[in-house]
Amino acid sequence: MAIDQSASVRDQIREFVQNLASAKGISSFTDREALLDSGILDSLSIFRLVAFLEDSFRVKISDQEITNENLKNVETIEQLVLAKQSK
Repeated sequence: MAIDQSASVRDQIREFVQNLASAKGISSFTDREALLDSGILDSLSIFRLVAFLEDSFRVKISDQEITNENLKNVETIEQLVLAKQSK
């Protein structure tokens, strides 16, 4: 998947999560919707998401950072990425 450099971090994350959601028959969600609770994220898709974030945004996410709190929704995922990029 080619990453559009002009798209915001949140837009890119939302697009990736939308692909995960679509694969599960979920057509819409909000940036604040709990992704685990809504069934969009599961154990396998969490690892796909983390790989996407690391590859797309050139960040390293440790095992300790893979938490429901950090991956709760599109907004918190964006905050994690931006915090990692600023280090």
